[in-house]
Amino acid sequence: MLSLFANPSLRLLFVAQALFWSCAIIGITLTSLVGLELAPKPELATLPLALLAVGNLGTVHFLSVFMQSHGRRPGLILGAGMGVLGALLSAAGIWCESFTLFCLGGTVIGVYQASAMYYRFAALDAVHQSEKGGAAALVIGGGVCAAILAPTLATWSQGLSELPYLGAYLTMAVLAGVGVMLMAGLSEGVAPKPGKAGLPAMRALFARPVVRTALMTTLTGHGVMILVMTATPLAMSSQGLDVRHASAVIQWHVLGMFLPAFIAGPLVDRLGSRVVALAGLSLLATSAAVALSGEAKAAFLISSLLLGIGWNLTFVSGTTLLARGHADDERGNAQGLMELSNGLAATLAAFLAGALISGVGWTAINFGVLPLLVVAAVMLARLTPAPLLEVTPVPVKRDRDAA
Repeated sequence: MLSLFANPSLRLLFVAQALFWSCAIIGITLTSLVGLELAPKPELATLPLALLAVGNLGTVHFLSVFMQSHGRRPGLILGAGMGVLGALLSAAGIWCESFTLFCLGGTVIGVYQASAMYYRFAALDAVHQSEKGGAAALVIGGGVCAAILAPTLATWSQGLSELPYLGAYLTMAVLAGVGVMLMAGLSEGVAPKPGKAGLPAMRALFARPVVRTALMTTLTGHGVMILVMTATPLAMSSQGLDVRHASAVIQWHVLGMFLPAFIAGPLVDRLGSRVVALAGLSLLATSAAVALSGEAKAAFLISSLLLGIGWNLTFVSGTTLLARGHADDERGNAQGLMELSNGLAATLAAFLAGALISGVGWTAINFGVLPLLVVAAVMLARLTPAPLLEVTPVPVKRDRDAA
């Protein structure tokens, strides 16, 4: 898999992924705290994060169609540029003590998040069919750098200004700005001519078992991960475990999300997407079983680590499975449909986590995810190789690669 680093496009996308997740982890760490200081009511403290999800959902499909028509490079430059703008608007909201401006910044950052979700798809365009699993996993693995560095960066950047939190958001703007420069150097594949658009095209895609199964695989893995990850600190707090313990658990969870990418890709290329996806679902079920076994710190830590690994395997395998279920001219619709479904699942899970942990409790949440995992596993088990479409790789211009 390390041989894929010889591909200039994959190197750029790997670094861009690390930059995005660094921004995301800084935002997750600080945005609610800033919201609590600026919001007119404490109940609105998480509104900027909710609006970030809205910005993501509102633009994720548009970006896919835009890149289908105009190429990856313009779309990814646009997304990273919106990250710069959103971070600066957030910093301006802190400077002016304006909650409205801070919320606007969060909404615009959501566009950056939406575009970054396409980095792994851009990786698929840069390699041959036999290397797609490794390429997608390699780019997702860029998050390892963020998991290691971002918490320290978030703490350090707060000291850049006398005004609390301002330096962190200015740092986010710089990181996103570097992302713009990286995407400007990305080799552009020859974009296939767009096919039909609209609801009929979406229905045609969804009618294919391989597409439905790919969507269910990533939707389940992503939704379960967001739900349980968001509920974990609240569950730990109810057991008397402090922020220090919760931070350690979340850090291991994030490492679990990204470290396996370096073996998940080769596993997909060797064993196939379906086998790796089933393994990912099994790990998510094991995570729930560990969580149900007790509420000590060790149980939370092991459960969260397995949760991250299971998410990684389902995300990588679902992405590569989708790539075999559509033709070149359907790329924008298919990838947009996957990201839209993932975004909806994540948004719903994030909003429900707090209500569920206070309403039905930690045990019920972990029992509740099991039926979803069973449905996804049954769909994967019933899938046969026959419906899969062998899609011709998009040619990549080599003149920029040589540079």
